[in-house]
Amino acid sequence: MKIRFAESRPKGDYALVLPVAGKDRKALSALGPSQKAVAAGLDRQRFEGEAASVSEQFIDENGATRRVLVVGTGAGASVGDSAEKLGGTAAARLQTSGEKSAVIDLTGLGYDADAAAQVGLGTALRSWRYDRYRTKLKDNQKPTLNEVVIVGGGSGAGKRYEQRWAPVVGGVSLTRELVTEPANIIYPESFVERVQESIKGSGLEVDVLDRAAMHKLGMGALLGVAQGSARQPRLLVLKWNGAGKSGQPTAFVGKGVTFDTGGISIKPAAGMEAMKWDMGGAGAVAGALKTLALRKAKANIVGICGLVENMPGGNAQRPGDVVTTMSGQTVEVINTDAEGRLVLADAVTYVQRKFKPSTIVDLATLTGAILISLGHEWAGLFSNNDDLAAKLQKAGEESGDKLWRMPLGEPFDRLIDSPIADMKNVGPREGGSITAAQFIQRFVENGVKWAHVDMAGKAWSDKAGSTYEKGATGFGVRLLDNYVADVLER
Repeated sequence: MKIRFAESRPKGDYALVLPVAGKDRKALSALGPSQKAVAAGLDRQRFEGEAASVSEQFIDENGATRRVLVVGTGAGASVGDSAEKLGGTAAARLQTSGEKSAVIDLTGLGYDADAAAQVGLGTALRSWRYDRYRTKLKDNQKPTLNEVVIVGGGSGAGKRYEQRWAPVVGGVSLTRELVTEPANIIYPESFVERVQESIKGSGLEVDVLDRAAMHKLGMGALLGVAQGSARQPRLLVLKWNGAGKSGQPTAFVGKGVTFDTGGISIKPAAGMEAMKWDMGGAGAVAGALKTLALRKAKANIVGICGLVENMPGGNAQRPGDVVTTMSGQTVEVINTDAEGRLVLADAVTYVQRKFKPSTIVDLATLTGAILISLGHEWAGLFSNNDDLAAKLQKAGEESGDKLWRMPLGEPFDRLIDSPIADMKNVGPREGGSITAAQFIQRFVENGVKWAHVDMAGKAWSDKAGSTYEKGATGFGVRLLDNYVADVLER
């Protein structure tokens, strides 16, 4: 999808998109003689200009037929809040419509350069598709829209889009691709290869640890998860030094279970195909680092992706096994399907010992329990630092990757004590997402600010959103990008 910006509407054949805020229909003045007919059509449809509502009409313009989309942006909604939804709504409606080009006309509606650029962002994000394995699409299912021109956002809109928002599209697209691919295509080794190919020329530094290197470091928890699979585990390290070499970096750590059968504690067959997206946290970290590198963020960031496949087999980890983590702490494995926290335990220890970050944010599709608490509306946020939690929640609100803070506490921590090891990897059924977070916190060193994002309900969606189709959402990329912009680059 090509996104362009212009001062005035071009000539030629295109669909025209006009935003309408509630019942304020001043945008219709762009239609000239057809204004009254379109307004009458809106009345007949009881169109009230609610956010993401659409009226589609056709007008005669100098003897040619033009498709007109009137898109509601909501009465009283701020321009910033409505911009992405406007672009996304238009893209969703026109993508397979037969139209090849569209113009979104913002003239006279108060959209500054950044808001106009965010219209472009919403358009590009909602247009993302992954048709690699679709060989028999009907003609009316194939995308036709290949260009969107955004008019009336000021002379700086195009530059703002290219510098600030096009990198976000690139990062989110990488994450969605990784999450969408099936597990026979994306596994630990190919995850690394796909990311390396995607970030060529970005300036990111890359390091990869194989099984032997992790064994030498004592990563018994991560390797324990991987030992039942024929696929070799990997630890992918991505470094961006945008603020110079000095100072402590901020670390983003992602759970990358490229397929999760549950291991010996095997999951039910129904729905197991969805477990290809259990690497959504690692996907988000890779996408966020790509975004930060593409926009040359003035911050020092290290991204860690712990990559394993969790399979049953003759060499698989068993319930009751005890593993020794890189930190030296021991874990009694009660349930092999509580594997993500074992991967994160060693990844968190590694990043602290190797890079000594001041702050760690980990992202993981970790627990079904968070779905019981928050459904698919928020990701769960756990943190040992109130200021960090508040800043992440603000970044979530701004980006749309919303977070809801959950509690931590010593009573929950006691629930993962083991009678034969330092801890066990699961507690009771009650408070399952909290005890999982408490487990990870045991590997966070004193003085390190830490937050854990349980995004089990957000990596994949069974319904379309304003900036994504059904499927991979790209959750987490924009959260981390906004956090860096709001906190580390100030």
